[in-house]
Amino acid sequence: MNKRKIINDPVYGFISIASPLIFDLIEHPHFQRLRRIKQLGTAEYVYPGALHTRFHHALGAMHLMQEALSTLRSKGQDITEEEYEAAQIAILLHDVGHGPFSHVLEHTILNHVPHEEISLWLMHQLNTEFSGALNLAIAMFHGTYQRPFFHQLISSQLDVDRMDYLNRDSFFTGVREGSIGADRILKMLNVVDNQLVVEQKGIYSIENFLTARRLMYWQVYLHKTCICAETMLIQIIKRAKELIRQGETLFTTPALGVFLQQDISLAMFKASPSIVQAFTEMDDTDIWGCIKVWAKHPDKLLSSISQMLLARKLYKITLSDEPISQTHLEKIQIDLLSQEGLTPDDLPYFMVEGFITNAAYLAEKQNINILTKDRGVLDIAEASDLPTIKALSNIVKKYYICWAKNVYLHLK
Repeated sequence: MNKRKIINDPVYGFISIASPLIFDLIEHPHFQRLRRIKQLGTAEYVYPGALHTRFHHALGAMHLMQEALSTLRSKGQDITEEEYEAAQIAILLHDVGHGPFSHVLEHTILNHVPHEEISLWLMHQLNTEFSGALNLAIAMFHGTYQRPFFHQLISSQLDVDRMDYLNRDSFFTGVREGSIGADRILKMLNVVDNQLVVEQKGIYSIENFLTARRLMYWQVYLHKTCICAETMLIQIIKRAKELIRQGETLFTTPALGVFLQQDISLAMFKASPSIVQAFTEMDDTDIWGCIKVWAKHPDKLLSSISQMLLARKLYKITLSDEPISQTHLEKIQIDLLSQEGLTPDDLPYFMVEGFITNAAYLAEKQNINILTKDRGVLDIAEASDLPTIKALSNIVKKYYICWAKNVYLHLK
């Protein structure tokens, strides 16, 4: 069978599958599951075109990895065929540990288990299945390989993961401000002392990349309507968990039921093949299928929020640079309690506080290094003549309160 296929991608055109092993990994059920997990969770409530999946994103990131490595080879960097394949595998599988709705339910379905940890564990499982063929890819993904620039291409502040999701999310949402010159950035990459650098003539592309990332967070990832929809989704899962643990009969898919019945930690996940199996069978359709059934459940909290989310009757939101005032909170409480059927015990479901943060560049995490014309290496914040780059390093924090304005419509 010819496994060197070509995939037509709406963002980059043709993407090639470089080896039979990569083809087999793409065909694996663990990876195919990503077709059923949307890249942007609930963003479709704001941007109707945001229907692309983690499957799209992983293939796009793999394509950008091919481009990056080809550029480095053209500049004299010695990259073996084994390294070339392993780096593609590592980025291809970097999101295989995402659960339903990607980041939205990451700490709700499991007990604060980062998707990166699950991705790494599933890569180990696949490595066993493929007789150790993923050893080098796992080392690169984990950051233990002796040539750290491979890990930087996979996970850093200038990795191909970010390059693809900014381009792809911009494309499918229609938010053009998020579009970056990925081709230009990739052509400007180089390696010095096994560390990834960007040649000085690419500095303006990096400035645009960081600015685009900041804008995409405010306009898409942290959009106030997305926050409302995410809050409602989290409250639905929270209530479903409570009912099941109180002994209530509640419809669930078998896979989702495993995670609603108990709080599963990373240790439990690793120790139980049945939990791993349930996780790898679960996707967005499990959640939506249950929500459609729960919308008719006798429990007023579960059914009301489920009905509201299905009908896009979303919570309202107030955003503030300062913590929400007690006066404002009390006013919302009074308004909610004036609605038919609501009691003080219901308030935590229909009134949720939180905060969001946005920082485009954190120099203390891992620098984006610029290779100057005299072969020196400088952090982007030092090399750039734009004061905005230093400003992008500041973490902006906003506080919010989400609340249901018309719950009574669903309590009659």
